[in-house]
Amino acid sequence: MDIIYTIWLRSMKRFIRSKSRIIGSIAMPLFFLLFLGFGLNSVVNLPGLGENYIQFLIPGMVAMSVLFTSVFSGIQIIWDKQFGFLKETLVAPVTRLEIMLGQTAGGATTAVIQGLMILILSLLIGLSIQTIPGFLIAIGFMVLIGIGFTAFGIAIASSMEDMNGFQLIMNFVIFPIFGLSGALFPISSLPGWLGPITMLDPLTYGVEGIRYGLTGVSQINPVICFAVIGGFTVAMTAIGAYLFRKIAI
Repeated sequence: MDIIYTIWLRSMKRFIRSKSRIIGSIAMPLFFLLFLGFGLNSVVNLPGLGENYIQFLIPGMVAMSVLFTSVFSGIQIIWDKQFGFLKETLVAPVTRLEIMLGQTAGGATTAVIQGLMILILSLLIGLSIQTIPGFLIAIGFMVLIGIGFTAFGIAIASSMEDMNGFQLIMNFVIFPIFGLSGALFPISSLPGWLGPITMLDPLTYGVEGIRYGLTGVSQINPVICFAVIGGFTVAMTAIGAYLFRKIAI
């Protein structure tokens, strides 16, 4: 556990010292929330899905912040490869599983902190927390999204050497995942052919879980949401650990 904690602490210190990273990670969700939310709030009607469009949009923006921060934390693996830190870590008398879990814990923690920042800012523009248990449910789904997609980012980064290539691939993968998750629009309004594709997106279940916790409404049973995003998190952690063990020194 000491190595997991040490690597987690390193990630947290890097996060706290990088003010530009903190600002940059909340800028896009906040932009969507303010301009898209207020711009469409008066013209979009969502019966049965919350008081207004802003209430509907906030859970999606929280999930967006967690998603992007967690996935791109995998770039730390490539950074450590290039500067030799990863090699020094891998030759230490610790298991690679512990190293991977430490990286995952650090990335997931920073992602959840970013999501909480968006959540706090949302309170200033109209979000009303329904219940304390609901708020805790939302945080639980944020944690699952953070762990699952941090492990996903580590799995991809473990087999790559180029930082720019990692960013290009992640952008190509992550934007469709976000766009199909129902963060910006109700999944019930999608065309029939697109609905099944959306249901294959693991982030859909994370967004709906957060939405249930914050607003009390969801288009998918929250138990199903928990089961799917929980299964995705376990699977990605296992895959990430396997690919991380294959890294050549």
